Amino acid sequence: MHEASAGLFVPFLRNLSGLLDQAKAYAEARKIDPAVLLGLRLYPNMYDLGQQVGEAIRHAVVGSALLAGREPLAFSDSKPDLAELKSRIAAAIAFIEGLPRAEIDAAADKDVAFRLKSGMELPFTGRTLLLTFSVPQFFFHLTTAYDILRHAGVDLVKRDFLGRR
Repeated sequence: MHEASAGLFVPFLRNLSGLLDQAKAYAEARKIDPAVLLGLRLYPNMYDLGQQVGEAIRHAVVGSALLAGREPLAFSDSKPDLAELKSRIAAAIAFIEGLPRAEIDAAADKDVAFRLKSGMELPFTGRTLLLTFSVPQFFFHLTTAYDILRHAGVDLVKRDFLGRR
């Protein structure tokens, strides 16, 4: 369970931080306000780049915290800039890395509930939370963030998404 959660979230959060570095460099080179990039979306009813990054962070943090039986790291409701998003990613990585491995590994059959922003709770076991909700949600938002940046012209390749292992 730990390898399938923290072992997956942490390296891909690092990759996401790298994508934001490339977005910053792209904006600087073209004299574009980075806020313009953060406001881009693939379709009018989809989250913008900043929200996609925030949701990827949230699913990694909340999913990991639920597995470990801990309160998740909370972030401000303010609209973050690129530097703040990178800071949130770093905080999320530190939080996830600090969770007890043994408790996460023992969480497969534990009953957990993911609370949506609306307040509604979705019941899961640790295993189903991870495999059918947290990991798919994380990768949906991470992929969409990557796609927004590619669509905006940031020179990214698959290796930027997957990491340089």
